[in-house]
Amino acid sequence: MHHTIQVQELVFKYPDGTRALDGVSFHIAPGEKVALVGPNGAGKSTLILHLNGILQGEGTVCVADIPVVEKNFARVRAAVGLVFQDPDDQLFSPTVFDDVAFGPIYQGLDEQQVRARVEHALHAVHMQDYARRVSHHLSVGQKKRISIATVLSMQPEILVLDEPTAGLDPRGRRDLIRLLRELPQTMLIATHDLHMVQELLPRTIVMDGGRVVADGRTSEILNDDALLNAHGLEKP
Repeated sequence: MHHTIQVQELVFKYPDGTRALDGVSFHIAPGEKVALVGPNGAGKSTLILHLNGILQGEGTVCVADIPVVEKNFARVRAAVGLVFQDPDDQLFSPTVFDDVAFGPIYQGLDEQQVRARVEHALHAVHMQDYARRVSHHLSVGQKKRISIATVLSMQPEILVLDEPTAGLDPRGRRDLIRLLRELPQTMLIATHDLHMVQELLPRTIVMDGGRVVADGRTSEILNDDALLNAHGLEKP
């Protein structure tokens, strides 16, 4: 089974008729780590929300060989871990343990399996000592790690992250990049942080105006001054 993201001719219009996505196509191979960059309003967040069915447009979206259509949403959401920009959108339980256990409990696992999943996910993000802590008392960097753990506990094949380094201080950012480098999942990361892209993500997809305007090796895209200038991106 080859686990990938496949997006074909995806169009999404807002109720007022604005095209947020205007025929987006790309596919991502297993294990690839890919950046999604572009100016504000390019359609990056709108695209991400199609990868687990929060939004649905016209065209086809497949993740891990599963078509993203309503009858498959439970399977899709187990395969794709979506980490939002603001961890407070993801953390709402009394303790870190409860937050990370939420998905596995929802999947119907028994108590022993849930415990094992939580332990494994917290270990993966180096937060194993925080299970009993209250999420909203943690730093932004710690909350980001816990929000990643909440999706890792579902054992997804694909991680999709929206602006993971936003709001982090330099040390928190460094720690997060190190963490993302360690994780084995296929990744798509929407970000303005081109230094992180340069360091972590070998391939970059550039979006502007709801379209893919470039897709290739990060080293080549970040050295293409004309391309970066045309799409409001600053060379790292």
